[in-house]
Amino acid sequence: MAGRLEGKAAIVTGAGSGFGEGVARRYAREGAKVIVADIDAENGRRVANDIGGAARFVAVDVGEEADNEAMIAAAREAFGAVDIAVLNAGLGMRPRPLADTDAEFFDRVFRVNVRGVFLGAKHAVRAMRAQGGGSIVAMVSTAALRPRPNLAVYNATKGALVPLCKALALEVARENIRVNGICPVAGETAMLTDFMGGADSDEKRARFIATVPMGRLSTPEDIAAAAVFFAEDETAFITGTMLEVDGGRCI
Repeated sequence: MAGRLEGKAAIVTGAGSGFGEGVARRYAREGAKVIVADIDAENGRRVANDIGGAARFVAVDVGEEADNEAMIAAAREAFGAVDIAVLNAGLGMRPRPLADTDAEFFDRVFRVNVRGVFLGAKHAVRAMRAQGGGSIVAMVSTAALRPRPNLAVYNATKGALVPLCKALALEVARENIRVNGICPVAGETAMLTDFMGGADSDEKRARFIATVPMGRLSTPEDIAAAAVFFAEDETAFITGTMLEVDGGRCI
């Protein structure tokens, strides 16, 4: 039986770990060919090698325009198309009051979380426009919808992605390009330790989990399922949507 993404070519940024790794692996199982894009060459190559012939690793700093152009070119050279672009790469932060947050940190997080999605979407649109369509999926966050205190800069980066995605969805709708976002609650990834102040503990996890009605954190598998949903042909009429994958956190 063919997979839900059989024959499609995808790019996943930040695919060397966490949600991105989960998406890349699930896409490959669903029949897609995948560019595993990450600034972390060791982990990016590990994921691509594990997936095998359906994957290629590309080293990418998502904040650099030339890297985004090269990433798109690599996908087109290897697979002949860019059907799906999952713009997942991002930075988290340890909780701190806004008044104690320095401007350099602000710039660094915006460079990855917002500029990186802007550049990835910009160059993905150009490729998809030339081939007659495609699906762009941005990794947003429940932080965009129900922001927490002491994470103002991170919240703001994710909040910026909502109008960016919706406006772009309107711009490219007539070209058969869809733009959607996934809003995960805190997940079982390396970023979780930062959100818990740099130290993991049963007590801190329990406090996080207590805010989720379904009683657990998200997993890469949860997010990968949503990413498949937005990429498959059956959802061809869905665009500009922010899908909460959060166990009820945003209700």
